[in-house]
Amino acid sequence: MPRAGGIASMMRLPVQDNASGASPFDSFQVADVGDVNLNLYNLPKACEDIRNHFSGIVQTGCIPLALGGDHTMTYPILQAIRDKHGPVGLVHVDAHADTNDTMLGEKIAHGTPFRRAMEEGCLDGHRVIQIGLRGSNYNITDYDWGREQGFRVVLGHECWHKSLTPLMSEVREMMGDRPVYITFDIDALDPAYAPGTGTPEIAGLTPAQGLEIIRGCRGMNIVGGDLVEVSPPYDPFGTTALTGANLLFEMLCVLPECKYLR
Repeated sequence: MPRAGGIASMMRLPVQDNASGASPFDSFQVADVGDVNLNLYNLPKACEDIRNHFSGIVQTGCIPLALGGDHTMTYPILQAIRDKHGPVGLVHVDAHADTNDTMLGEKIAHGTPFRRAMEEGCLDGHRVIQIGLRGSNYNITDYDWGREQGFRVVLGHECWHKSLTPLMSEVREMMGDRPVYITFDIDALDPAYAPGTGTPEIAGLTPAQGLEIIRGCRGMNIVGGDLVEVSPPYDPFGTTALTGANLLFEMLCVLPECKYLR
């Protein structure tokens, strides 16, 4: 189930990021507002429950960071974000484009959220970047729909053996000062680092590249974010959950108005 709020409120003492000097808990109020109560037996109704829940959070002026759950949940969160901010830019880090029209005949599924979001005016297509896409597809043209909407697609093999800091400089220019949402699917990382996910793909990003992407979002007008597809039962050692929690903390560190001690 998606968790709204993201970082646990029990972290009372100041926690700072050693690399960047970010001190988010000295900068703004951070709270874990709990799980979304949703219908587990009806996916469209579950999406409605998520949208309604996040609408209440967003309309207060809070910036939500959510923990999934599969990537379906990003679709209703983007609906709630759109209702306040209009179409947003998207930094989408993933092994999969999630722009299918249907999955097994269904319009709402973990492989369709960004097609639905685009169709419903949640996204500004010319400010969408997808980073790390790779693996086998249903069709060789699977990425074409996104490109036709204006999405920039950065394939996984284009990221091999290089820093992604220069790419993120281009992304900041692309996003400008308008609202941006970050969504990070843990399967963007190579399964050597994050095996605890349902659809792993080999030859993925490293954790260091994941940090470069998130830290590269500093200065953007971030209005929300999520970290999805962590499945602890697939990783009894807890490495994936640890990595996911740290990535979400890094998102907290790049929110607008976060103080930096150096």
